[in-house]
Amino acid sequence: MKKAKNEQLKKEDEKTELEIKKPIWLSVSEAANLGGVGGKTIRRALKEKDALIYKIVKDRYQIDLSSLLKFLNSNTKLKNKLKDYGLGQYVGKWKEQS
Repeated sequence: MKKAKNEQLKKEDEKTELEIKKPIWLSVSEAANLGGVGGKTIRRALKEKDALIYKIVKDRYQIDLSSLLKFLNSNTKLKNKLKDYGLGQYVGKWKEQS
């Protein structure tokens, strides 16, 4: 049962990645601010080959938003920082306004 559910989640994740027509690219500082982490954390993740999807434009890193969110949700400490200091701190306000 659990294995089937994991496979279903993987398929849904693949669908989401395929549906993105125009990805959002962020600089290192924008990614750090959005995630509620330091720039050094983002640069460390860039050194890990599989952690983030990025491209280099005019000697600057551009980080894919979807890969950034996956990276920030990959570990409890980063997930909590995203929730408390990053974009997550506004989610409750958005829910209240809806």
